[in-house]
Amino acid sequence: MEELLTKSGDFRKVRAALLNVLEDTDDLRRSAVDEKNKTMAIIENLTDGVILLNKRKQIEIINFPAIELFHINKKDAVGKCFMDIVNNDNVSEIKKALIDKDRIKNIYREEAVTPNGFHLEITSVLLKDELEEKGFLIIIHDVTKEKLVEKMKTEFVSVAAHQLRTPLSAIKWTVRMILDGDTGEINEEQKELLEKTYISNERMIRLINDLLNVSRIEEGRLLYDQEEASIEDVLDGVIDASQEILKNKDMSLELSKKKTPKVKIDKEKMGVVIQNLLENAVKYTSRGGKIKISLDNDEKNVIFKIEDSGVGIPKDQQDRIFTKFFRAENVTRMETDGTGLGLYTTKNIVQAHKGEIWFESEENKGTAFYFTIPIINK
Repeated sequence: MEELLTKSGDFRKVRAALLNVLEDTDDLRRSAVDEKNKTMAIIENLTDGVILLNKRKQIEIINFPAIELFHINKKDAVGKCFMDIVNNDNVSEIKKALIDKDRIKNIYREEAVTPNGFHLEITSVLLKDELEEKGFLIIIHDVTKEKLVEKMKTEFVSVAAHQLRTPLSAIKWTVRMILDGDTGEINEEQKELLEKTYISNERMIRLINDLLNVSRIEEGRLLYDQEEASIEDVLDGVIDASQEILKNKDMSLELSKKKTPKVKIDKEKMGVVIQNLLENAVKYTSRGGKIKISLDNDEKNVIFKIEDSGVGIPKDQQDRIFTKFFRAENVTRMETDGTGLGLYTTKNIVQAHKGEIWFESEENKGTAFYFTIPIINK
């Protein structure tokens, strides 16, 4: 009898433990359902389109903005292959960006424009664990308004720059004529004031030219009058034109170059690239410093390098060096003039020539800029 009572007591304990486990499991299930519902509510109320595809590219989740964009029915979409559901010609570029697996890495981002004028930024995130791919998360962001505002700003800058350049050019040549004595003799005090005016006017003209280059870049019309040419010839022209600024700062220039293969370039724009890099090297190097320029090539590219012994670029600011209007803090303290547009323009010109540009720098020890231009394949 005692044995039966003991077994009955054990059974009650096991039953109570099982009931507690079931209650805990039910609480966890309800909590998980609540969290899922919250997550789904957030996804449904996002203004961006969101699509979750499994590894077979079947739609598991699609929110309302994505349904509106692709003109599909949610009930018909979930569980179906994305390519079978989306047959709208208006989004063919989006489909190509989303489905081409070879182009999707861990994170892939591309802009697409639909025929009806919508600008969309598409981000695809590859979902995976340590063992296998799980699927793709697609986020589609409408940037039409931002693009319109950006276009209006670019057009305004372009028009304003064009309107300013004409009177500034007239001022430049008028002052130059007075300085050259074409209108009669001037005394030393007048000459000194006019020289300062001329220099300030030149600075304004450079700013206007930089702004025009930026507007051309953003409108996609910077390039170009391309022809087969030698970068060596362009480099020689820039160095000849820069002798005065080198002399004014008592700087030495060491040149190492060899006859490189011809490349397809816009000679004027490539001159802007080299001129910008050389002027920066001079500007941000102390008097009596040293600049080295080398021109070489490998099997695929002509390689340009310019190295200075200047102030260098602070490490925490190096990732911003090619952005518009950026100037490093140590440079602004030197009180040198500049717009922060030169390197932005330089990078875009190099990339438009299918080249690459990069740099190495250490603060107070100097900077080396490199760029490559592809050799013409005969």
